[in-house]
Amino acid sequence: MLNPNPGLIIWTIVTFVLLLVVLSKFAWKPLLEALRKREETLRTSMERTEQAKQDAERLLNEHKKQLDHAEQEGQRILNENRQLAEKLKDEIIQKANQQSRKMVEQAKEEIDRNKEAALIQLRGEVASLAVQAAGKILDETLDENKHRKLVDNYLNGLPKN
Repeated sequence: MLNPNPGLIIWTIVTFVLLLVVLSKFAWKPLLEALRKREETLRTSMERTEQAKQDAERLLNEHKKQLDHAEQEGQRILNENRQLAEKLKDEIIQKANQQSRKMVEQAKEEIDRNKEAALIQLRGEVASLAVQAAGKILDETLDENKHRKLVDNYLNGLPKN
């Protein structure tokens, strides 16, 4: 079966130990150092990634706040403009109403002046007709000025309705 050879076993152990020493001195330390550096690089990359993610979230929140603020400001300006437009509309309506009332008053005054002028003219006509009628009735010529004053005084004494 298997016969262990003691010389081969010793040389195998010696070779294995020498290989371990050489590897630990020249290979393991650089390999471990490279692995440690790689681990450090990955850790810093992960930290930077996490920091960038937090910064991005913070910026996103800031932009959302700014957008909300801009939207609120826009609504406020829109409401102010609506109120201003309502105020201007009301002022225009008031001015138009005042002008129409003024025009109506002026028209009434003009009508009253025309009415007074017509009444004065009518009184003159009536006085003239009354003097002529009285002259024909009396069949004589009367003093027209004297009778006109008499008729005017009578007509002035009448109510103005």
